Amino acid sequence: MSQTQASNEHKPLGTVHPTAPAAAGKTPPNKRVLAVVGLIALAAIGAGGRMWYRSHHFVDTENAYIAGHVHPISARIAGVVTRVLVEDNQRVKAGDVIAELDPADQQVRVEQIEAQIASAKQQVIQADAQVAQVRAQAEAAKAQVGQSQALALRARQDAERFGQLYTKQMKAVSKAEVDAANAARTAAAADVNARRDNAVAAEAQIAAASGARDVAKAQIRVLQAQLKDAKQQVGYSRILAPVDGRIGRRSVEVGARVQPGQQLVAVVEDKVWVSANFKETQLAGLKAGQAVTLEIDALPGEHLVGRVHSFSPASGNQFALLPADNATGNFTKIVQRVPVKITLAPADVQRLAGRLVPGMSVEAEVDMRQEVGPPARTAAALQSAQ
Repeated sequence: MSQTQASNEHKPLGTVHPTAPAAAGKTPPNKRVLAVVGLIALAAIGAGGRMWYRSHHFVDTENAYIAGHVHPISARIAGVVTRVLVEDNQRVKAGDVIAELDPADQQVRVEQIEAQIASAKQQVIQADAQVAQVRAQAEAAKAQVGQSQALALRARQDAERFGQLYTKQMKAVSKAEVDAANAARTAAAADVNARRDNAVAAEAQIAAASGARDVAKAQIRVLQAQLKDAKQQVGYSRILAPVDGRIGRRSVEVGARVQPGQQLVAVVEDKVWVSANFKETQLAGLKAGQAVTLEIDALPGEHLVGRVHSFSPASGNQFALLPADNATGNFTKIVQRVPVKITLAPADVQRLAGRLVPGMSVEAEVDMRQEVGPPARTAAALQSAQ
């Protein structure tokens, strides 16, 4: 007995008796593991069903940004900045003065042109006097022509009478008197021609003087146009805001010399919209007027609703600086994206004025099951949303 007990005490604890019931089959699975596996399966089925459901009834994109009108303000003339009246992020209205340039150079040009106009007007006065003078000379020349014609007529008549008195049958006058009468007739005819030439020359002088006067008047009109432009250049020394908005990207300081076309500031309007770049495979069900759910990264608590306004006339690749050339042989098909303009409700734009700025990231989602109203009603709604 003692030996049997000792042998039983020395047996290992993990030894299974050959006659134990567990030796006949495997260990049953743990219920907790089964529950975890079931939950994972249900979650996978739910996630897959949700993905299927959303892929068939919704289209969305993260490639969307807030867009707006950004107006670059530049100088129209060269000059030195004397005053800057705005600061970064300051709100301005259309017509407000942004900066002023020194107008001294433009004012000097205005004075020079005014002096040239005064000189041209004096030339016109002189030309008028010259025209009057040559007209008087022309009238005198015409009178002399009439006088010479009368003398020529008398000389011709005298020559004819002397010719009749000196014939073969009758020699009532001498040969010398006949020759003198003929010579006087010839001289009178030549004098008439000379007087006529003088009258024609006087008429030409009238035309020349009138032409000079017309040239001076035309020069006055040219100078007046230049004066108007010079005065506009003086006005350009005041740089004005073209629209209502806020100042951004200010790069002008007092004392700087600016050149025409140099950008000084930018004015950003409060009117904004969303530009969403949808894949071309998502455009089949998109229509103008559909509601779009928008989530803005900078405003996580705001859920805005916009409207599809219009579609870009070309994909983004066509407007790229270096569009891809697909005719090279090694072609790889890439899904293109088309910009879609989405307008926001005016109330939301006004409520979030200053917080919705161009460049912010947006997530856009469209429910494809929604119905779009009649075209006329939709167009009116889109017009009011603008």
